[in-house]
Amino acid sequence: MEAVSYTAQWTAAARALETERGARAIFEDPFARALAAPRGFELLEKNQGSGLTPFIAIRTRYLDESIAQILADDGIRQIVFVAAGMDTRPFRLTWPDDATVYEVDFPALLAEKHRRLAELGAQPRVNRQEVAVDLRREWLPELEQAGFDPGRPTLWIVEGLLFFLTPEQATDLLRSLGSASAPGSWLGVDFVSQALLRSPFSREFRRSLEQDGTPWLFGTDEPEEYLASVGWKARDVKEPGEPSTAHEDWQFQVQPRERRGPSRSWLVRAEFVGG
Repeated sequence: MEAVSYTAQWTAAARALETERGARAIFEDPFARALAAPRGFELLEKNQGSGLTPFIAIRTRYLDESIAQILADDGIRQIVFVAAGMDTRPFRLTWPDDATVYEVDFPALLAEKHRRLAELGAQPRVNRQEVAVDLRREWLPELEQAGFDPGRPTLWIVEGLLFFLTPEQATDLLRSLGSASAPGSWLGVDFVSQALLRSPFSREFRRSLEQDGTPWLFGTDEPEEYLASVGWKARDVKEPGEPSTAHEDWQFQVQPRERRGPSRSWLVRAEFVGG
C-alpha cells in the first residue's frame, strides 16, 4: 500500500497535463503539477501508450460531476475520500457551505501534500479534515474520531484504488464502507475488467506496474453484480469513450456490453442498499 502512494503522483501528473490543454481541457486542477513530483511524470512517460493519461482525465471529470450531482440531488454533506492521495477536489470544486470532507490516507503522504499545498497558498473551499491512518489496518475508528458520523448519509469516493487490492481486500473494503453507511449513502468508484488483467494487450503495462511494486490484482467484468454482492446498487455505469465520457485522446472503441474487450474499465455511481 505504501508503494501505491506513488500512483497518487502519476494521477496528479495526468491531471496537470489535462489542465494544461487549456480550452480543450475537460477540467482544471491548478495544483496538480506541484503535487506530481518527484515521480509522476516519469511514471506516465514509462507507461506511454497505455491510455492511462486520458483515462485519468475521464475518471476525474466523471467523479467531479458525480460529486456535484449527488450532493445536489440527495443533500449529502459528509464526503470521504478513501486513499485520497494528491487529489485536490476540496481546493478546486464548489461545495455546499455545510459540507465536510474527510481525506483518508497514510500520514506521510498527507503531511507531504499539506506542505506542498501550503507552499502554494492553497485554501480549501470546504471544511476539510485530514485523517492520517495506516490503510492496511482498521481505520474507521480514527475517521469517527475526526468527526465522521456513521448515522448520517455519506458519499464515499474510492478512486484509483481497488485494482491494486486483492479481490478479498477489495470486497472487505467495500463491505467495511457499507458497515459505516447510513441509508441514502453513495459510492463513487472505478474498476478495471478481468479481461484487461488477462489480456496480451495490457501485458507490458502490467509488467511495468509489477516492476514498480504496484501490480493490478483485482478486476470485474460485471460491476453491477459485484457491487450488489457487497451491499451497493449501481445506479450509473459508464465506460470511458461513451458520449458522456468523451475525450479526444481516448483511443479505444466502446464495445457492446456482451463483449469483454481488453481495454474495458468502468466508472460507477452506486447507492448503499445493505445486505
